Amino acid sequence: MSAELRLGVVEDGADSERLEGLSLQLRRELLGLDVASVEPDRSGTAPEGTRGGLVAMAGVLVVSLQPTVQAVAGVIATVRDWMRRTDGNRTVKIEIGGDVLELTGASDQVQQRLVDDWIKRHAAS
Repeated sequence: MSAELRLGVVEDGADSERLEGLSLQLRRELLGLDVASVEPDRSGTAPEGTRGGLVAMAGVLVVSLQPTVQAVAGVIATVRDWMRRTDGNRTVKIEIGGDVLELTGASDQVQQRLVDDWIKRHAAS
């Protein structure tokens, strides 16, 4: 069984070219994980809360992976680490089956509690 995570990169004031560049940076890092694939989203829809049209699609990736705690947690840890190391006021929205986890600049403790709860809802043991 495999699952798809949709990751939407949002940055205030960013155009489609900027969002595409950011998502490609993140894609390179995610490809180092034990995932089946990381591809730009071509479905024509963006995670809830992202801007519509081409701008939002330019920052959206689809990650195919096994829905284990380790695999999902690895993706989230990589996204959080990437956000800490890169400049900019951005948000990454991670979605499985309509349930969206929004990673922002919130404190590590608050973010970790939200992440742990979200992973438990979507990962097989």
